[in-house]
Formats: sequence, structure tokens, C-alpha cells
Amino acid sequence: MKPRIYHNPRCSKSRATMTLLESRGIDVDVIEYLKTPPDAGVLAGLLEKLGIPARNLVRKGEQTFRSAGVDLDTASETALIDLMTTHPVLIQRPIVETAEAARIGRPPEQVLDLFP
Repeated sequence: MKPRIYHNPRCSKSRATMTLLESRGIDVDVIEYLKTPPDAGVLAGLLEKLGIPARNLVRKGEQTFRSAGVDLDTASETALIDLMTTHPVLIQRPIVETAEAARIGRPPEQVLDLFP
């Protein structure tokens, strides 16, 4: 599998992560996830590779999240994944994925451990 980045070109951290990867000569497939949102299966796979629960992937500061009225402490994994597939703006960004693992690029340098 070719590495990929779930990218939002309007996000400074996402742009910084892209620049970092490019500066290291790391070729990735770019998925603008707001234009091409991941489905529930892809999100579940990313969560597994990230090793985190869905609540840690949700952007809690977004108005969309506040409007949804979801309680992160009681919502199921399935409900949170469904929320993120319906509203991809709620997905933390950027996410860099390889065949073995994934990292959130906050800070951008965090993704470099995917590329020994």
C-alpha cells in the first residue's frame, strides 16, 4: 500500500505535514477527505491503526460537533464513526496512513516515525 494522507488544504497543520513529507522525498497519495470522505470501514481501520478510540479522533471544537449534542463519554464507537462519516469536518487532521500504522500530524513531525 502506498502511504496516504487525509488532507485538508485549508488547515495549516495539514499543509505543514505535506511540506514535511515532500521535503523528505516521501511520496503519498493525497485524499482531500472533505471532498472524498472516508466511509465507516475506512474510519474504523484508521482508528485501529492509530490505536485510539473514536472520541479521540473527533474535533470537539467544531460548531458541527456542538450542534450534534453528542456526549463523548457515552456515545458508542459506531455512533461516533457515523457522526464523522456524516460530517467529515469533525475528523482530526491530517492523518498519514501506511500499510502498518497511522499517525495524526499534530505536530507534523509525529508522522515521521511511520517512515524509518
